[in-house]
Amino acid sequence: MALMIRDLTDAAAPAWDSFVRTHPQGSFFHLAAWRTVIARAFRHATHYVYAERDGAIVGVLPLGHVKTMLFGNALISVPFCVYGGPLAADAEAGRALVAQAEALMRARGVPVLEFRSRLPIEWLDEADWPVRPDLYVTFRKPFTASDDANLKAIPRKQRAMVRKGIDRGLSSVIDPDARRLHRIYAESVRNLGTPVFARRYFQILLDVFGPAADVITILDGEEPISSVLNFYFRDEVLPYYGGGRAIARARYGNDFMYWEVMRRAALRGFTMFDFGRSKLGTGAFAFKKNWGFVPEPLNYRFRLAPGTAIPDINPLNPKYRLFIAAWKRLPVPLANMIGPPIVRGLG
Repeated sequence: MALMIRDLTDAAAPAWDSFVRTHPQGSFFHLAAWRTVIARAFRHATHYVYAERDGAIVGVLPLGHVKTMLFGNALISVPFCVYGGPLAADAEAGRALVAQAEALMRARGVPVLEFRSRLPIEWLDEADWPVRPDLYVTFRKPFTASDDANLKAIPRKQRAMVRKGIDRGLSSVIDPDARRLHRIYAESVRNLGTPVFARRYFQILLDVFGPAADVITILDGEEPISSVLNFYFRDEVLPYYGGGRAIARARYGNDFMYWEVMRRAALRGFTMFDFGRSKLGTGAFAFKKNWGFVPEPLNYRFRLAPGTAIPDINPLNPKYRLFIAAWKRLPVPLANMIGPPIVRGLG
C-alpha cells in the first residue's frame, strides 16, 4: 500500500505516542501532547504530521511555527524543547515527512526549518541541512536502584556538596502545582538576565502530562530554596525547568535538588538521568560535568531559505549583552510581568 502523509488528529494521538515510545530515538518531546502545550501556552501554530502505511503509523514529525517581531520566523521541531526532528521506521517514510516539512516551509514563506535531533538522521541529506555543532550539548547517564552506588558514582567534590545538603537536613517534597516552582525559577532566571515563562505555562505542562511530570521542591526547614519541574519518559527522568533562590547555593540547595530527583526516580524504577541541554562554556555546562556526565553533541539541523543564516538567538550572542545586563537589574515582579510576551518568541 502507498505511503500517506496525514495531519495528526486527536483520534490518532494514542497511535502516534505508541510509535514514539517504541522508536529508538523517540523522546518525551516527540509526544503528541506538546501540540496542545505549544498552542495553549504560546498561541503558536502547530503542524503535526505522520506517515501511514497499511493503516499503521511508520513516522512522525512534530512542528511548531514560531513567528514574532523580535525573534523572527521559523518552523521548529520542537519549539521550547531540547529534542525533536522526524522519527521514521524507514528511509521512505522519513524522506516523505521531510518533504512535507519543506513544502510547508515554502507555502508559509518561512526562512528557517530546524530539526532538533539528538542523534544523526541517517537518511537526511546533510549537504542541504547544515549543522551548528559549537553551541549545545546534552548530558545523559544511567543510574541504578542503589542510592549508595549512585552517590559514589558522583565525582568526589560534587558528592561532597550533595552530602553537605544531606547533613544540613534539607528535604524534598512533591508540589501539587507550579506556584512555588515559578516563584523560585523567576528569581533564578532574572539573576541570569533571562526572561521568565508565565506560571501558566508550567501549570499547563503539569495538567497536560499528568503523572509524566512533577515538581520537586527543596526545603531548608520550612523555607523553599530550590525547585525543579521534571518529565518522565520510558526509563528516563528529565529535570527540565529548575532553579534556586540566591540563598540556595550557600545552602547546597541545587546540588541536593538534583540528587533528590535521581533518588526519587530510582525508587520508581527509572534508570536514565537526562540532565538536558546546556550551552558550551556556561556555568550549567560546568555544573553537569562536575556530576560526572560526559557532554554529547546535539545534531540540530537547519534548512535555510536562500540568503538566510542559521539563527543565533542565545544569551552568548554579544548583541544581547546589554539586554542581559539590564534585565538582571529589573525587580522580579516587573520581570515577571514583561518576560512572558518576550519569551514566547524564544522557542
